[in-house]
Amino acid sequence: MAIDTETFGRKTRFKTPKIESTGSGGGLKLFCNGVGVQHPDITNASRRMKKSEQQRCASNGVTGITEVKIGYDGIVVANSKAAPQLKLTRRDLFLALARQVPGPDGKLIDNPYKTWKDVNPALPAKKIEVLGPPPTLGTRDAFEELAMGKGAQTFPMLKQLRHSQDPAEIKSLMVKLGLPASAFNKKGKKVFKAVAYAIREDGAYIEAGENDNLIVQKLEANPDALGIFGFSFLDQNADKIQGSMIEGEEPTFENIAEGKYSVSRPLFFYAKKAHVGKVPGISEYIAEFTSEQAWGDEGYLSEKGLIPMPKAERAKYAAEARKLVQMPVLK
Repeated sequence: MAIDTETFGRKTRFKTPKIESTGSGGGLKLFCNGVGVQHPDITNASRRMKKSEQQRCASNGVTGITEVKIGYDGIVVANSKAAPQLKLTRRDLFLALARQVPGPDGKLIDNPYKTWKDVNPALPAKKIEVLGPPPTLGTRDAFEELAMGKGAQTFPMLKQLRHSQDPAEIKSLMVKLGLPASAFNKKGKKVFKAVAYAIREDGAYIEAGENDNLIVQKLEANPDALGIFGFSFLDQNADKIQGSMIEGEEPTFENIAEGKYSVSRPLFFYAKKAHVGKVPGISEYIAEFTSEQAWGDEGYLSEKGLIPMPKAERAKYAAEARKLVQMPVLK
């Protein structure tokens, strides 16, 4: 989600900024490679910067970073309007897409489910076929955390493993789950993520690259398939595709803004203080991005799928952005 660079070019005395399209991980990698005109001034991300990425930045001399939350987006699981709308839960999504799932005795087994009806008798007997983002995209990170992770926690032992900090308890849970002894010296949260976030590789989940428009085209061609992408693409293609209900809520602008839709995420951008004053227009670009005309309730970014933050939150982040407040060290 970026402001219209042509609009910025028309509204100011600066040239239209050069924008490169990458996933969140790829953009942050380029951003953290160093300081200087050969490196990006600003990067957008559909998730928060990771601790490892902040450390990479620091190791390359990128230390004066301003973090700005710009609003919210929903992750949708959509299908063609030629097919019935699905009513899913995050548990359904975990069972359909996880590489391993709990078997009858609680131990993890390779995912045996072939159809949605296998996952949940209330769902149709259609082959599980989901087109989704690769690991380089923030959409994938958000889906793993908000859908797969939350779905996994509907299983008591996995939830206990996620939150346990007692080494003896963690080891006992790993034994019950049938996890290898080599994992016993790891933290419960880390092992939980390795299980919950691991997506199956047997053809049920198809990495569709970084082009969400291509997913939309494939959903039109195959009404039995589902696709995973940000709310903005659903909004832009509402005549062709529909979002599945998750936990009884539809992925609508209002439901995401009000926190009713469970698979939603904050969006961010990051700016390099070292480039301000040396690369023309950065401060002005930040000011435009954080203006009510751009990210406000009636701002032009809402027309591109951005779900605005509450007014008080916008005011807080706008003030910090314009002062180039340095982001804290992540833990």
